[in-house]
Amino acid sequence: MFKILIMNISKILPIAGHVLFWLLNYWFVAIGSHFNWNGFTYSSGSLAHAYVYGLFFNIVIFYAQVFWLFPKIYVHNRKVKFYVLSITVIIVISVIETYFDYILHGIYDIKNEPIVGSFNTNSIFHVLYSIAGFYYILKIEHKKTKKINQKLLEETYKSELKYLKAQLNPHFLFNGINSVYHLIGKDDALAKETLLQFSGLLRYQLYESNTHILLEKELDYVLKYIKIEETRRGSDIKLDYDLKLENPALQIAPLLLIPFIENAFKHCSNHEDNSANTIKITIKETGGKLTLKVTNSYDQLINKNTVGGIGLTNVQKRLSLLYPDTHQLQINKEISTHIVNLSISL
Repeated sequence: MFKILIMNISKILPIAGHVLFWLLNYWFVAIGSHFNWNGFTYSSGSLAHAYVYGLFFNIVIFYAQVFWLFPKIYVHNRKVKFYVLSITVIIVISVIETYFDYILHGIYDIKNEPIVGSFNTNSIFHVLYSIAGFYYILKIEHKKTKKINQKLLEETYKSELKYLKAQLNPHFLFNGINSVYHLIGKDDALAKETLLQFSGLLRYQLYESNTHILLEKELDYVLKYIKIEETRRGSDIKLDYDLKLENPALQIAPLLLIPFIENAFKHCSNHEDNSANTIKITIKETGGKLTLKVTNSYDQLINKNTVGGIGLTNVQKRLSLLYPDTHQLQINKEISTHIVNLSISL
């Protein structure tokens, strides 16, 4: 009931606003100011009568643009027809109003006002009201288009996030279960801790990552993932990570950082000398600017058909959608090192 009332009010308010505007328009011209309009004056009372039909014709001109000329002709790219009809409507209505002026001149015995002058004045104001109507509906349509585009953007974002989750889940399940399996019997305490971290990862993905979330939660998620991988890979890699933030209350779109980190673990080199297999992850937030740097060694002869992992195409699309002008992403591949640098203004 309350929602219906709000919807009705939202429909009534614009109409009430228009009515109020035209009433104030009439009051200002005919009563509030002592204008001399085409020979009609406030003192004689002729202006109040003349502006009744004068305002009516202004309204006709204005709404002809709003409800007919713009939506039916202009938006369909029939520009020549639009301009011809607009000029025709202005001329016809100006002629009609000038004829009404001529009649009222006779009633009030106004003899010193040339009829051509009345036509020119009427035409100028009709042009102005026609332009006003055009830009009014243009602004309204721009807002509608912007709203529609925003909804499409949100739907695209939801689809991209859903797709990303679908890609991440199987990989996390495989890695998490694998890690816990190899720890059972060897280090039960670590197996329990890893299982708890793994559970936290899945909970975050399933229930907490549907909209923009706290940066603190996103980094906690990243940290859990890093620790699971650190447990799984053990001494096979040399891992260094540093996560710092000034304002944990900032918000970020979920699952933006993890693909870069997962990619580093997946494609890290597998040299016999474990110290040559390096991954360095640095995440910092300072003054509302988040920076991520991920560096990993890689084997140039790595099998391109290796199972698991996720490409970076999806997250690059999401960055373009969500932070089109406020992010910078650089991915460099050197002889034996892969480097990702990402900065986002939150």
